[in-house]
Amino acid sequence: MRKFTYFVTAIISVILFYFTFESVVDVYRANWQLPNETDQESLNNRLVLITQELDTPFWDKVSAGAKKQAEKEGATLEVWGSYGNNQENFLKQIELAIYSKMGGIIVQGLDTDEFKELTKVKAASYGIPIITVAHDVPSSESLRKTYVGSNQHLAGELIATQLIDDMGTQGEVILMLDSRKEFYQEQRLKGIQEYLKKFPKIELIETTTENTREQGIALTKDILNRHPNVDAFIAVNSNFTEDIIEEIERRSKIGPYYIYSFDDNRASLSLLKQGKLDGMIEQSPHRMGERSVMLMMEWLNNDTVPLYLDGYLTDIRMVKALDIQ
Repeated sequence: MRKFTYFVTAIISVILFYFTFESVVDVYRANWQLPNETDQESLNNRLVLITQELDTPFWDKVSAGAKKQAEKEGATLEVWGSYGNNQENFLKQIELAIYSKMGGIIVQGLDTDEFKELTKVKAASYGIPIITVAHDVPSSESLRKTYVGSNQHLAGELIATQLIDDMGTQGEVILMLDSRKEFYQEQRLKGIQEYLKKFPKIELIETTTENTREQGIALTKDILNRHPNVDAFIAVNSNFTEDIIEEIERRSKIGPYYIYSFDDNRASLSLLKQGKLDGMIEQSPHRMGERSVMLMMEWLNNDTVPLYLDGYLTDIRMVKALDIQ
């Protein structure tokens, strides 16, 4: 019985050895190779740009610059986002990009707990680098790799400087922000305040409301009722620019008021050309898109590691109506 067991075991061993040997031969016949690095490279080359404001002149330029650079880099770039500052949909797009295991995410910064949770925890756990563009968030609270965009503090200073040149060193100035007071708005506000504190006869009146057209018009109406001697408006959140002008025009002429904004509102340039804005901060959105993709690829290719945490600043300038006519 014992001999029979040994015999059966030997037969099974021979059969198993034969099939193992045949499998090895088949592998070599097929010239089988381990997966090479190109698969990982193709994953790294998948980038996405996500914004809250699709199809606006400013973000169209960011997208165009990013696409141009992606083509140079041999990367694929998709542009996702939401319309009209739909924050919930915007956050879902970021989450989808993370779960899709994109090589890198370039995103308009949003200074909320939900955004920071996504960029600090979920994206980090998947090993996906984040670069903020145009609007930043505090780096310590998001773990983004870097920021590409304007020096928002300097932008506030430039507007304040132009205000003094135009209006003089005394008057009431309304500062309009949305109630979330995102990081980029706080930086603009600090720049304005720090410059104007040198002029004691300038009275700054800070106002906030929800970032909707209805609320912007209602706030402007309330300001004009409570401050009949107001001299100037600064739309720290540029989305309020149209609301300010629309409500003023219902009551009087624009002429007596000094009004300033930023070019990240779709109507700012048109209003400037019409002479309804006294000045506008012009940024470099096309360059923002280009440089954000370039830096992302440098990170993914280990060419520049780490990136400069404080960010890479693009050009800004104050533009008046006379400058573009």
